[in-house]
Amino acid sequence: MFPGQGAQAVGMGKDLYEQFPSVRELYDRADEILGFRLSRLCFEGPEDELQQTKNAQPAIAVTSLALLKVATEVSPKLLERPAFVAGHSLGEYSALVAAGALPFDEAIRLLRTRGELMQAAGEKNPGTMAAVLGLDLTDCEEICREAGAEVCNVNAPGQVVIGGRREAVVRALDYAKARGAVKVIPLSVSGAFHSSLMRPAADGMVQPVATASLADPAVPVVLNVTATPTQDELAIRHELVDQVCRPVQWSRTVEFLGEQGIETFIEFGPGRVLTAIIKRMLRKSTCINVNDAASVRVQLPDG
Repeated sequence: MFPGQGAQAVGMGKDLYEQFPSVRELYDRADEILGFRLSRLCFEGPEDELQQTKNAQPAIAVTSLALLKVATEVSPKLLERPAFVAGHSLGEYSALVAAGALPFDEAIRLLRTRGELMQAAGEKNPGTMAAVLGLDLTDCEEICREAGAEVCNVNAPGQVVIGGRREAVVRALDYAKARGAVKVIPLSVSGAFHSSLMRPAADGMVQPVATASLADPAVPVVLNVTATPTQDELAIRHELVDQVCRPVQWSRTVEFLGEQGIETFIEFGPGRVLTAIIKRMLRKSTCINVNDAASVRVQLPDG
């Protein structure tokens, strides 16, 4: 599993870069692809620049894939052939790399383009997002219809992120509180990601995705938009366009994996949001969170 935006923090990946030659190669290659020192931005900031989605997206991906690279070196048998891979939002690109469907270079280029397009869409169609805790999805959908907002991320039962134009989101949060939401949390974002306000960005991704080097994945990838697995390259091309302006169905993804009998989940990337969601939804599961050099050594067995 691979996290999306919101996981980034200044300093991420620095310990890996200093300790593992293979990681240095990844960060140095990302710097070369992008034509600027993404590695320095990850390790030193400034934070406000790292938070910009055009930078955060490739930064989180290279850090997540660096963690996967090290984990594969430490414990190759454990990670030899996963049953499924999945990623939240931009994390879907990391999942595709892990599944052998998308080359690393292509993923970094596409995420930089995706980030630039989403940032531009946020400037053209200003919007915001907020988390609503303690209401079910049906309530959130009704609230959004009444307020003119949209559901953007269905992360877990009782944990839904909504988005839209600022005034619509403010109305929706008022309605949510009136309906008994446990908590509402406005998010500091530059746009209403995974909503219709991102349509210009989705349209802008059509050509880059159509011409990208993509192949059928070696293992099934559970898609954000449908929460269903695929090993079809064409389905993935459609997904990478659609997921920009449609909700991330993470709750359904976790439910699907539980129904398939998956008991062990490994999250590669900064933060531990996906791990927390899975532990809450699938209480008997084993969740391993690999977010720095120390956690690779402590949580993954040798060999």
